[in-house]
Parts: sequence; C-alpha cells; structure tokens
Amino acid sequence: MAALRDAWDRGEAVLPIDSRLPEPAKREVITAMAPARVFTSTGLVEIEGRPVQPGDALVVATSGTSGLSRGVVLTHAAVAAAAVATSEGLNVDPESDRWLACLPLSHMGGLGVVTRALHTGIPLEIHDGFDPGRIVEAAAGGATLVSLVATLLARIDPAAFRRVLIGGAPAPPTTPPNVTVTYGMTETGGGVVYDGTPLPGVEVRVVDAEIQIKGPMLLRAYRDGHNPREPDGWLPTGDLGSFEPDGRLVVSGRRSDLIISGGENIWPAGVEDRLRRHHGVADAAVFGRADPEWGQVVVALIVPEPGESPPGLDALRAFVSDALPDYMAPRAVEYRQHLPRTSLGKLRRGVLGD
Repeated sequence: MAALRDAWDRGEAVLPIDSRLPEPAKREVITAMAPARVFTSTGLVEIEGRPVQPGDALVVATSGTSGLSRGVVLTHAAVAAAAVATSEGLNVDPESDRWLACLPLSHMGGLGVVTRALHTGIPLEIHDGFDPGRIVEAAAGGATLVSLVATLLARIDPAAFRRVLIGGAPAPPTTPPNVTVTYGMTETGGGVVYDGTPLPGVEVRVVDAEIQIKGPMLLRAYRDGHNPREPDGWLPTGDLGSFEPDGRLVVSGRRSDLIISGGENIWPAGVEDRLRRHHGVADAAVFGRADPEWGQVVVALIVPEPGESPPGLDALRAFVSDALPDYMAPRAVEYRQHLPRTSLGKLRRGVLGD
C-alpha cells in the first residue's frame, strides 16, 4: 500500500506482479510490461523501461484462459470512476462498511478492492491470501464487504458479510441473497454489471450477439499502445450474450468457446454446470474436438468425486440429457486429477485438449 501511494504521488503507474509466479514467469511479465523500477522484498531495482502517459495509474497483466496475454493500462480517472460506480451500486456507507481484500492483488478482483477503498475512503483490511479462518475473524471484526471467486464461496459463510461480490468464473447455480454476481474484465476495471444490471455510468449493448461496454472506467489502451475500443468509445468484449425480457444481461460465454456439433450451437458453461451436479463429479470441463461426421463433438473432462466410482460415458450422457438437449451430451469422456485453472479459478480453455 505504501509503495502504491508513493508511486502515484510521483506520477508513476504501478504494475502488480503475482508473487506466486516462478521466477522465469516474473521475468517474462517484467520484460513484456517494461517497468522502470521493480520493488522486491530485498529492495528496489532500476531497469530500462518504457514511460507511461500522464494520468496512468495501473498496468495490469491480464490472465486469460490460455495464460498471460496483454497489459491493460488504466488511468486514475478510470480507477476513480470504477470505485464510485461500485460504491453507488452497493450503497456503500463510509461510516459502517469495511472492505476486505483477500484475492491476489495482481488481478482486478483483489486490486480493485484496494483502489476502491483508496479512492472512496472506505476502511480496508488486506490479507496476504485466502484463509477461511482469518476471513471469519475479519467479518467478526467489522469487515462487511468482500470480493471472492465462485470456487471460494463455499468455503466461507457468506451471511457473515453485508455483501459478497463474486466474479472471475461462472457463478454457482444458486447464491444467497447477499451475494452479487459480477461481470466485467480487466479492460473494464473489474466488474461493471451486477446481477445482470449495469452499474451507474455504465452502458451495455449487444451487437451481433457480442457484448459491448461503454463507460468512464474503461482502459486507456494496452501496454503496446493498441486501443481496443471502437471510435465511438464502445469496447467489444469478445463475450456473447443477450438481454432477458426484464432487461438483465445474460452472458453466454466467449465467442471462441462455442462448440458447433451437427449444426447445433453448444455453450460449454451449461453442460459443465450440469455435469458438476452429478454426485460422482467433483469438477468438470468440456471442449469441442474436431470430428469428420459432426464437425465437432463434445468431450467431457471429469475430476471424480473422492470416494466415488467415476461415472461412465453412458451415465454422464443420460444425466446431461435429462436436463439438456441430447446434442449437448458428451460423446467422449476423459478423467483428470485436476483441471487447468488460472489463479482466479477460470478454466484455461486453450489447453483443455492438450
């Protein structure tokens, strides 16, 4: 926190680096993002970097489904706009609310909590990792707001907080009333749609099935200088979605995730959600494998529930077909000890077929 404030006071932008990365991966991030100074546990290292523009606050290395991609540059104005919009959307009260940051600060899920607190003056408590016991203590000590990923939600009692934000990966089928499902990305400064409704100051539209977002919290550019926004300010997200009759946004998934089998469109998330409901399945993922007859076929990767016999293909197909169209049922199954996920719980879809 002190280093962040000092850098901002000097007019510098800050690049957070995940301390859990192996050294070669850290060097890769530093080379790609080109900072001028690196703060480590042993001190300050000066290196040859590239300058940022006046007003830049953060350079955040995105962690997509296939790993490290690009650096997202967010200005102070964008960070402040995200903080204000979130506070308005949650009806945050500076007198009674307190943020808890327990996600990695190298991602917007954790870093966004810190920047919200800094820009709005809300009290803040920071943990150096996710520890359910410490989270219980934090809630008992006055923390009322926390941001988590869906995989961690079941490890705490959400009722201990006034509001719990979850994002980064698909939400559970049902959530407690005080849990808010967020949609957003690093390029939008974190979550900008809460439970299907845009935050104040955020505009959302769907063009050719693709979700597009506009608002003051969007990135200025990527670190390489490329601006992904349209000339009129709209950001194409690469996510597909639609609006419910009541106006709520429903996110279908990444355009690249779509499986087309026998001419039918299949979104992995719905099939995966159904598979995870099977009593013998601890975790599941699906992907499309090229097939000469069907174009693609659905392949299920299954992590068996400990102590249960792994369900076979016929059992899984029948279970999926009980709730979804037959063409969505997997035509092949493979078993894994674990699935490749990012530190925020997102499936690394790009390597599922490896």
